[in-house]
Amino acid sequence: MLDTVFGSVMSNGVTLVSFLICMAASLLLGLMIAAGYMYKNKYSKSFVITLALLPAVVQVVIMLVNGNIGTGVAVMGAFSLVRFRSIPGSAREIGIIFLAMAVGLATGMGYIAIAAVFSVIITAALILYTATRFGESKKAEKELKITIPEDLSYNGLFSDIFEKYTSSSKLMKVRTTNMGSLYQLTYNIVINNEDEEKDMIDEIRCRNGNLEIVCGYVSSDREVL
Repeated sequence: MLDTVFGSVMSNGVTLVSFLICMAASLLLGLMIAAGYMYKNKYSKSFVITLALLPAVVQVVIMLVNGNIGTGVAVMGAFSLVRFRSIPGSAREIGIIFLAMAVGLATGMGYIAIAAVFSVIITAALILYTATRFGESKKAEKELKITIPEDLSYNGLFSDIFEKYTSSSKLMKVRTTNMGSLYQLTYNIVINNEDEEKDMIDEIRCRNGNLEIVCGYVSSDREVL
């Protein structure tokens, strides 16, 4: 019974009926994957539409190759060229694209039931992990930008303050502003207690001559694979 359910619908070769069944399954599963990705994630309309259509595209490619080694090599070369025309994505985006491609591979070979079960399980896991605090750090990393006058030496200037209020701090970059009369220091810090953030900033203000200070969360766009 299970062999029949999880078997390929293309046991007799590619026919119009099997093609339409696989195409409908690919579109439906792609839509489900795209909807699952939209849950509590940042996304653009173009990316979601592409995600919904990707299983169907991969399915057609697999059907056209259908054991032809020469065609398979040509398709692999075409996909490698597409990679160099795309912008870098986050780890989550790359993972969901691999999921859509895997579903397209399964439907392209006619394994509709396997593709459906696989999609449901992975999409449900994606939604579950997104809804919970799984993978989140206990203390959020923040970016601190401090402006100082050019006559101050920035090496170790705020070390004692950081030791008092943070569990970790690292100077990421230094740049000059205001025609070179000021320096802007950028730190990545992890604050021990966010209720003490104002006290930390007040102490820094006393040391940098009450110049500009900016403290905020690190952008999630930096999450790369």
